Amino acid sequence: HNYEKAYLVLSGLATLLVFTVSSIVGMDFATSQLAGWHETIFPFYFVAGAVFCGFGMVLVLLIPLRKWCHLEDIITLRHIDRVCKMTLMMGCIMGYIYVMEYFIAWYSGSPYDAWVFVHRLFGHYYWFGGWIMIGVNALLPQLFWFKKVRQNLKLIFVIAVLINVGMWFERFVIIVGSLYQDFLPSSWLPFYPTWVDACTYLGTLGVFFTMYLLFVRFLPMIAVSEVKSI
Repeated sequence: HNYEKAYLVLSGLATLLVFTVSSIVGMDFATSQLAGWHETIFPFYFVAGAVFCGFGMVLVLLIPLRKWCHLEDIITLRHIDRVCKMTLMMGCIMGYIYVMEYFIAWYSGSPYDAWVFVHRLFGHYYWFGGWIMIGVNALLPQLFWFKKVRQNLKLIFVIAVLINVGMWFERFVIIVGSLYQDFLPSSWLPFYPTWVDACTYLGTLGVFFTMYLLFVRFLPMIAVSEVKSI
């Protein structure tokens, strides 16, 4: 009982940490004067994006682990179904945010904001990123409205992987899409990642999965006290 109270408190603190960190990062963008970043919705945008991406990553890690470690009787389809429903809810919120971004760009009357958001979908360089961002993050989770989809583990895994890809493109669109053509035409250049950028990114994935596999190998994935209590 003491253990359960302790991790309930810690989970509340961790949730508060997610909200504070993500909202402050969004505020860092929103306080700039750069078109595409100067939006009051950014703190909420980043919190929703972090939660949405987090549920997608939970599904990516949970489904193979459930199969390889034979945890079907502990991690049931009911648990995965609930995670899918939460992912659906956050996907609807992301879609609302995308619509509000374009509405704000139009309603503000700022030609710079309007230019940035039009070029996110119809520009010369990174138009595909904008379409992937909207299609994967807002439209693809709508498949979770159907119970058959929420019970198909292979399809859920594919959707969850695509959600993480879509969230990567969201960051790319926000940062690169607003920076590569700013107020100084002399600095207008497209961004193409070098081998250093690619290796750095792959290195972050390597560190994450190394730590994750070490955790799976040496620490208990399922607390016995929780199983006994239910």
